[in-house]
Amino acid sequence: MTGAAVREDRSRSPRGVKDADLLDGFSAQQIFTSTTSMSGYTYDDLICLPGHIDFGVQDVCLHSNFTKKIKLKTPIVASPMDTVTECKMAIAMALEGGIGVIHTNLPMEEQAKEVMKVKKYKSGFIVDPICIPPTMTLAELDKLRSQSGFTGFPVTEDGRLGSKLMGLVTKRDTDFVKERDSTRVSSIMTNFDKLITAEEGIELSTANQMLRQSKRGKLPIISKERRLIALVARTDLMKNAEFPAATKDSNGSLCVAAAIGTRPADRDRVKVLAAAGVDAVIIDSSQGDSVFQHDMVKWIKSEFPDLQVVAGNVVTKRQAKNLIDCGADALRVGMGIGSICTTQEVCACGRAQASAVYNVAKYAKSRGVPILADGGISSPGHIVKALALGAGAAMCGSLLAGTEESPGEYFYADNGVRLKRYRGMGSIDAMKKGSDDRYFGTTSVVKVAQGVSGTVQDKGSVHRYVPYLTQGIRHGMQDIGSRSVQKLQEMLHAGEVRFELRSAAAQREGGVHGLHSFERKLFAS
Repeated sequence: MTGAAVREDRSRSPRGVKDADLLDGFSAQQIFTSTTSMSGYTYDDLICLPGHIDFGVQDVCLHSNFTKKIKLKTPIVASPMDTVTECKMAIAMALEGGIGVIHTNLPMEEQAKEVMKVKKYKSGFIVDPICIPPTMTLAELDKLRSQSGFTGFPVTEDGRLGSKLMGLVTKRDTDFVKERDSTRVSSIMTNFDKLITAEEGIELSTANQMLRQSKRGKLPIISKERRLIALVARTDLMKNAEFPAATKDSNGSLCVAAAIGTRPADRDRVKVLAAAGVDAVIIDSSQGDSVFQHDMVKWIKSEFPDLQVVAGNVVTKRQAKNLIDCGADALRVGMGIGSICTTQEVCACGRAQASAVYNVAKYAKSRGVPILADGGISSPGHIVKALALGAGAAMCGSLLAGTEESPGEYFYADNGVRLKRYRGMGSIDAMKKGSDDRYFGTTSVVKVAQGVSGTVQDKGSVHRYVPYLTQGIRHGMQDIGSRSVQKLQEMLHAGEVRFELRSAAAQREGGVHGLHSFERKLFAS
């Protein structure tokens, strides 16, 4: 072998490999702008390739943008659906560093009240306790306990918060009563004159001290007229946690958003919501690039310039441009890809979500506008992919439905599984309550469903479930080799986040397979 041949042979050794030759997979730009492929891709069509890890999972920062001005420490948004987000969900999501969007299937005054409950929330105070009337029977109370999961309730004059407090009823009061169909709560409750109460305006630390000293389970907070304002519970005191990641405004109140439509009457809704202190409004439409939404965005930004406006939904760059030109502070991306959405099937219009997120996010970034990946999220891995494709946060519906904080009551299936109802805002049930405006159908004689109603399994509390999601996101970002969402998206546009397309066999291989049976436990705490 000649010297030249030896040198050529050595050049093929690992030491001679160039960095470009070690680059596996493809950049997002190569996948989504390829001229040889005419397919749209979903999250499951893609897999992120691992990078280099030189940091711990605890070092991953999830700070991101909900809108131009509202920042999140947890990139998760609760969707404006009537089986997902009212004040309880919005409070829990804000405490965990995300944000909730109050749905629009409510009269404007009721929606504003939900917003005010979030803005007035103080950690440790139960501001919307379930109240019962003194005329309720113990049989009815037993049913309420099984549905709500609570055992003790304040008894008010008309069974509502804000009316005169009559007493408290606990499990201890009812345990040994046999005639449950005929016995009324008023006959066995602890009457008001035997209760320990505190006046409105008390500090949480003082309320906690009163609970310790009195050794009572609950401390009602009342007004001077004896009207029930809130409740402090010993169980909450025992597990009272700080929420350092909470999403708050400049006054220290929790942030909350609310959904609106595009009808002329929705301008009055915006005024009421703004007066209630809402931080952002989301214009709720399945197809956002309409003259109705253009006019609404322009009107809101002229009348309430400091109110953040999230426009959408959009799935193309042209749609995005039109709404950003009108003044949108963020865009909601997704059409027909939710688990309960049938828009693509019924209307033959929409786009595969991964393709929509990447293309819209790339354009919106050039205009300094964040986007929300709305729909198609069923695991922490999908959130990682949404962030890796340029989203500022993931908007979740089915992922959060079934938690304790979502609206509705639990019930049991025949096999004993605990469930909650979940429905699309395009389902007939939801459209009858008013959400048909989202699909431009308020004046239609025939309502065409673009969603379904169903059930989801109990997921426990948001305060246990969201930490599981965020830890999964951190692990995913660590595997990719990114310390933060900002760094992840810098890597995306530099072509350093590498992807591959997965065949059907690869998708099967990537899930649980080859077992006779298995039990899926999401997390342990």
